Amino acid sequence: MKTSIRTKITSMVVIFSLLIIGAAWFVCTFIIKSVFVYHVKTSLETTYHSCNEMFKSASEREMIDGDLYGMVDNPISAVVLILDPENKKIYTSINDDGKMMASLEDIILSVEENTNSELEEPGQFEIYINHDPTMNADYYDLVGRLDNGYMVILRAPMAQLDELMSVVSQIYIVTAVILVIFGSIFILIFSNIFSAPIKELNGFAKRMTQLDFDAKVPVATKDEIGELGNSMNEMSKKLERTISELKSANVKLEKDIAEHQQIDDMRREFLSHVSHELKTPIALIQGYAEGLKDSMFDDEENKEFYTEVIIDEAHKMNHMVKRLLNLSEIEFGEAPVEIERFELVQFVRDIVNASSILVEGQDINIVFEQQGPVYVWADEYMMEEVMTNYLTNAIHYVTPGGIIKIYFVHMGNDIRVCVYNQGENIPNEDIDKIFVKFYKVDKARTREYGGNGIGLSIVAASMKAHGKKYGAFNVLDGVVFYFDLDANMPC
Repeated sequence: MKTSIRTKITSMVVIFSLLIIGAAWFVCTFIIKSVFVYHVKTSLETTYHSCNEMFKSASEREMIDGDLYGMVDNPISAVVLILDPENKKIYTSINDDGKMMASLEDIILSVEENTNSELEEPGQFEIYINHDPTMNADYYDLVGRLDNGYMVILRAPMAQLDELMSVVSQIYIVTAVILVIFGSIFILIFSNIFSAPIKELNGFAKRMTQLDFDAKVPVATKDEIGELGNSMNEMSKKLERTISELKSANVKLEKDIAEHQQIDDMRREFLSHVSHELKTPIALIQGYAEGLKDSMFDDEENKEFYTEVIIDEAHKMNHMVKRLLNLSEIEFGEAPVEIERFELVQFVRDIVNASSILVEGQDINIVFEQQGPVYVWADEYMMEEVMTNYLTNAIHYVTPGGIIKIYFVHMGNDIRVCVYNQGENIPNEDIDKIFVKFYKVDKARTREYGGNGIGLSIVAASMKAHGKKYGAFNVLDGVVFYFDLDANMPC
């Protein structure tokens, strides 16, 4: 069962207050009474000594009438009766005709008749509690002799003392109860004020458990609670930063795992495709080499044919391996991208001129009418690979007697280089796959001109390394391949 701090503080104060009331009752019952009795006895002794001094210093004239009222130090207004045994002269502070006087005289008479009493000696006195049947009351009586031998009786009523003690005790207890009540009310208010910021801190902590780091503790004091609020705010910031770092590290880790998985997949795919692509030329080389060994040719012409097949297939294998190594370097980031500024129009013309040997004897027209200069930023070597692959691909797939057109399109800060070849469209289900390694739409035709499906993969890897767009799309009478280059002057 939950118990609030406010309830605990209030309960502790109430328990403490009850202890105070109990202590007050104990003090009133035992200690105050003892203090009062001690005070009465001390006061009676004071009056006794005052009487002694008075009779030593007072003149005879001052003592003629025997009235002692106001002449002695009497803190508790005790009844004073002094008897001169020789002259039977009585000095008193009360009415001589009252019952009290008769009672006191009886006490003096009993003392005088007791010859063995210690009170026979001057300067001696005793204090005791006496029940007076005449007055039907209890008294504190001091009975003794002054230094001059006079008998003295000092009397203080116990009823007055008990009444006074009762009044004091009641006042003491009532005061304690009132203080406890007001103290409890005050502590309820105070505990609410004290517990309010703690409740607020608790609510903030609960929000933190829900990873709500927008919550901030308003710090209005400079005490321990204020320090705790500052510490919780700082902890919230650090916890948010730590969780953010952990999430970033987790994202990076997931990315690294995905990259490693992708690399493993690429390696497996690479080995699968390489083994598949090398299987045919190796089989051809092996077959024709065995034919040469077994002299299966009839004349020198067949021998020459066997030899040319072996050399041609070896050349294709060598070319494929080089391109695979080039592709691998780009994909795995081992080929650094060196960005430089170069003129794009002359760059394309040089590639077109270099490829002219591929169209000799064919009824193919390559059109490039772009005028320069057009400057771009890229790795010129990689872009040469991209442009050469696009142009070679267009030459192989253009319709006999068709045209190949190269043109630029301005795309904001980029220049889009487009290579169009007139011919058959690429099937829609294949157009998104042609940049995948070893993928061939027309395998027979690709094999015919020695293609292996690596060229467009090199295009994809190179453009990804530059962070630029590339792709292909069908038009009415052919296909357009494109790639973008940065034409913006870098800061």
